[in-house]
Amino acid sequence: MNYSDQDILGQAFEDALEVLQQHSDGEIQYSPENETEAEILPPAGTTPPAEQKKPKEDGTEQAKDEDDTASVNTSQADGSTRSVERKDSVWSLGDGAPEEPEKLDNSQRSTLFIEKPQGGSVNVGENITFIAKVEAKDLLRKPTVKWFKGKWMDLASKAGKHLQLKETFERHSKVYTFEMQIIKAKENYGGNYRCEVTYKDKFDSCSFDLEVHESSQAAPSIDIRSAFKRSGEGQEDAGELDFSGLLKRREIKQEEEPDIDVWELLKNANPNEYEKIAFQYGITDLRGMLKRLKRMRREEKKSAAFSKILDPAYQVDKGGKVRFVVELADPTVELKWYKNGQEIRPSTKYIFEHKGNQRILFINNCTMADDARYHVTTGDEKCSTELFVREPPVVVTKALEDLNTYVGERVELSCEVSEEDANVKWFKNGVELTNEPRSRYRLKVDGKKHILIIDEATKADNATYSVMTTGGQSAAKLAVDLRPLKIMQPLADQTVRLGKEITLKCEISENIEGKWYKNGQLLSASDHVKLYHKGRIHRLVIGSSIVDDEGDYMFVPDAYKINIPCRVHVIDPPRLHLEGLGDNNTVTVVAGNKLRLEIPISGEPTPKVMWSKGDKWITETGGRIRAETYPDSSCLVIDIAERDDSGVYKIMLKNEAGEDTANINIKVVDVPDPPLAPNVTEVGEDWCFMNWEPPASDGGSPLLGYFIERKKKQSSRWMRLNFDLCKETTFEPKKMIEGVAYEVRVFAVNAVGISKPSMPSKAFVPLAVTSPPTLLAVDGVTDSTVTMKWRPPDHIGAAGLDGYVIEYCFEGTEEWLVANPELTDKTRYTITDLPAGSRIFVRVKAVNAAGPSEPRLHPQPILVKEVIEPPKIRLPRHLKQTYIRRVGEAVNLVVPFQGRPRPKVSWKKNGASVDKNQINIRNSENDTIIFIRKAERSHSGKYDLKVKVENLVDKATIDIQVVDRPGPPHVVKIEDVWGENVALAWQPPKDDGNAAITGYTIQKADKKSMEWFTVIEHYHRTSATITELIIGNEYYFRIFAENMCGLSEDATMTTESAVIAKDGKIYKNPIYEDFNFTEAPMFTQPLINTYAVAGYNATLNCSVRGNPKPKISWMKNKVTILNDPRYRMFGNQGVCTLEIRKPSPYDGGTYTCKAVNELGEAAVECKLEVKGGLSFFRLLMQGVPPHIIHSYMQEMQAGNPEGK
Repeated sequence: MNYSDQDILGQAFEDALEVLQQHSDGEIQYSPENETEAEILPPAGTTPPAEQKKPKEDGTEQAKDEDDTASVNTSQADGSTRSVERKDSVWSLGDGAPEEPEKLDNSQRSTLFIEKPQGGSVNVGENITFIAKVEAKDLLRKPTVKWFKGKWMDLASKAGKHLQLKETFERHSKVYTFEMQIIKAKENYGGNYRCEVTYKDKFDSCSFDLEVHESSQAAPSIDIRSAFKRSGEGQEDAGELDFSGLLKRREIKQEEEPDIDVWELLKNANPNEYEKIAFQYGITDLRGMLKRLKRMRREEKKSAAFSKILDPAYQVDKGGKVRFVVELADPTVELKWYKNGQEIRPSTKYIFEHKGNQRILFINNCTMADDARYHVTTGDEKCSTELFVREPPVVVTKALEDLNTYVGERVELSCEVSEEDANVKWFKNGVELTNEPRSRYRLKVDGKKHILIIDEATKADNATYSVMTTGGQSAAKLAVDLRPLKIMQPLADQTVRLGKEITLKCEISENIEGKWYKNGQLLSASDHVKLYHKGRIHRLVIGSSIVDDEGDYMFVPDAYKINIPCRVHVIDPPRLHLEGLGDNNTVTVVAGNKLRLEIPISGEPTPKVMWSKGDKWITETGGRIRAETYPDSSCLVIDIAERDDSGVYKIMLKNEAGEDTANINIKVVDVPDPPLAPNVTEVGEDWCFMNWEPPASDGGSPLLGYFIERKKKQSSRWMRLNFDLCKETTFEPKKMIEGVAYEVRVFAVNAVGISKPSMPSKAFVPLAVTSPPTLLAVDGVTDSTVTMKWRPPDHIGAAGLDGYVIEYCFEGTEEWLVANPELTDKTRYTITDLPAGSRIFVRVKAVNAAGPSEPRLHPQPILVKEVIEPPKIRLPRHLKQTYIRRVGEAVNLVVPFQGRPRPKVSWKKNGASVDKNQINIRNSENDTIIFIRKAERSHSGKYDLKVKVENLVDKATIDIQVVDRPGPPHVVKIEDVWGENVALAWQPPKDDGNAAITGYTIQKADKKSMEWFTVIEHYHRTSATITELIIGNEYYFRIFAENMCGLSEDATMTTESAVIAKDGKIYKNPIYEDFNFTEAPMFTQPLINTYAVAGYNATLNCSVRGNPKPKISWMKNKVTILNDPRYRMFGNQGVCTLEIRKPSPYDGGTYTCKAVNELGEAAVECKLEVKGGLSFFRLLMQGVPPHIIHSYMQEMQAGNPEGK
């Protein structure tokens, strides 16, 4: 489960609501860092358990009989009150709490404290100091000390006017002194504290108690939303020890909204409104709240077996530790724990503990699987609780970086997060990017690294890109610019004759698109104008020019303010345009129909048109046959066509530029008869070949072609296969489904129209032959045989594969002979009975139901003669030197070789035959393998390999060395002891493990503890001097031998001990004067002007130093920011941060950070601009007052009148 900022706030909101069900003096403490154990702790001043059990006056004893329940009155919106009951705390202050931090593994614990802080008591308003001392004689640098309140609160971030942390170092005694001073103590400062000191792998911890004496007061009313406000350094209560922030009284401003009780809303709401309420108030764990609400409504029965039951719910971070406690009325009864109904057994994860009447269950290293319901039973009674486990948020560890690039370049934006394979979202200008297959954006994840890839950047990619995780975000700007453009070849002016081709060509330096213009008007590609773009060359082609093509042309590259012009002039003599007529200018018309034959004409000036038939001129005022003339065409009209109207008609054009004539044959015809049924003569994988006979009658007009249709046999839907007429009486339909039956039919077409369809053909099924076999090669040759091998075809099809046919022919002939009378399903075949010394060509065909495939031919002739190839061992490079393996490892050596015929292979070890019971050897035609499953030192030696072909021999030697860890050194003696030094000497080990000794490791042990510590590692000599020993101690020493396999299993220890005697020297401590570290505030890193995206959190950062620690305050437009839920202020090690939650344009302005201490003050400022708009509802949900939203919306509308 991943948590975003809103999820974390919602979880904290839920935790605060849980406080309403807790004891008024109780306090829930969670461990967010090292101590991840979650417990229910009481605050300061709680009476120990022994005192709580004493009878008290004023009804206290009656309260004890009611299971020590307490109530907290919480204010409602309508002024009423309600009481929420809970069980009392499991243990009080000083009763078991200090034991938990000291339950550490012995391997991580050592004694560092020489003086531990002691618990104490103080009255309200007084001061108290706690002191811890650490000896530094054996420490090379200062140890790290942390002070904690309770289980998790680090007090380093709470230092201020009520808490001072101080450390000093006494050089003469080499002692570090650490002090924690509480100034003007308050009642809620009481409780359990802890001091931890760490140095490298050493760790020590001490717990102590503080009691603050003053009479307890009634619990104050709780403002849930104000409880979430941190008491950071930038607020009025900077330096306060805010240990009970969730129960601390807050001042309520008049501008803040009235308190809203979410529990009361859920109790009174309908179930279908639960999700709406959860979204409005930021509740993420709605399931847990509803379960708690159900328990609140349920009346709790008094238990006779339990004097104290489990709390309703517990919460812990993933990896943490949780503690469940119940108290029994009778400590002798048996008790069982359950998780989701399954009994829990003791293990390293589940630990049971008995302490008097208390029964305790510890759950270590909590995971998401531990998020469940738990209950404990004794007899017929039980009590239950719920455990909620949450995961830590994912943060961005390496932010995005701004990038500048050019159009067409590859772009990669990358960042790193704290967790591998975390859920990360990418955004472009606030819009989420997804990793879809057709998207221009590719998202890549490499462990913790997340990459956004844009293969070819464009101007549209100029934007702000950002990533968002559950615990952080990062953004960067991408700028994509155009490269400078150069004109490599400009357009040239042209003069062409009418009908000729016009070609305009230019070349630019970049491969980009562009637009063509004619007389300032945009040109688009059409049948008349063709536009081509290939690389950097752009062409405009007009296949047949017309008068309108004359004009000024211009090419404009996209995204550039550059144009390339030219001029085109067209010469236009009179001309008839007869392109639409048929062969020999024949026009066919169906008898009885009206013919209107329009002939386009061109010429400048407009030519004169004259029509005639034979010797008779046709005028425009004629009757049934007449001529009509228009500026760009001439029309011959025959109202009712008759057979006698057939003949040759002449049209003549004439103007000053010349003349043009043409003869037009007009023929009165009808549609043709349907063709005969077609025949399918050949089929393939998805095609067939068909033919048919022409129709008996062409209808008086020559046939123009045919239309062909097909359909599946089981279907009634015909589909046309050609939209262009088929001129032949054959056709090849394609794109059919293999194995499906089809039928085809034909239509005849002439100038009049389309005939009726022919009868369907006989049904046929497309089947395809396979593709040719692949990888045909020679596998072997003898004096009478040739062995070939190949791979199956790449494509087989629905007809499958029946087998192969192998054919061969002798060189110089063209007759192919079949080598196998029957099909073979193998991919290897030997052709026998071949004459020695001949040369043959070989080919292979794959055969199925559709027939044989195309043959696969061996490219070279093959000589039928066995070739002797001398043996040659191809010894791998790593075997040319000593091959080293450890004892127990497998040895698997593959040595390839070559030679023909098959060589004979033999192995020998140190001149003797290899024992095949211990060493496995496998030989093949091309290599030999030596295999040892578990190597032993006896397998070491020189292995000789011999490969022999007839009288030719090749040899190779492999040196195998099996090594193991060495034995311990032979004898270790103490040669001399003086001062703080001891001189040791020893002899090398008798067994070096079959490898050279690379060094020794020396360890020492104090005789009192006999704990061994390494003094020297990888030491090469056989004598050494051990220094810096502690005076007064007595030491033993032991030494390990080391080779390439590691340290020896055993070590040789000195038989005698070395005593370091005291010499009586007196050391005088030097005197040092105190140094004044005070200074006025000074900003080391100023604020920087920045931009923010509306709806996404923005942060302002700066750093300051000063002593005493300055008080930090933030201002917007010179107005101090106080108690505003939209702002969060942080301070850590002098770094000041202001977080603006989901800013709107209203949040833009000048922000100032001011630091003040008693020596002076300093301030820095910056400007924040918020880009992007928000609706009225979203501004209201972010907490902006309604009158400010109204003013802002009016300003936006007044500044953008066009958007109204």
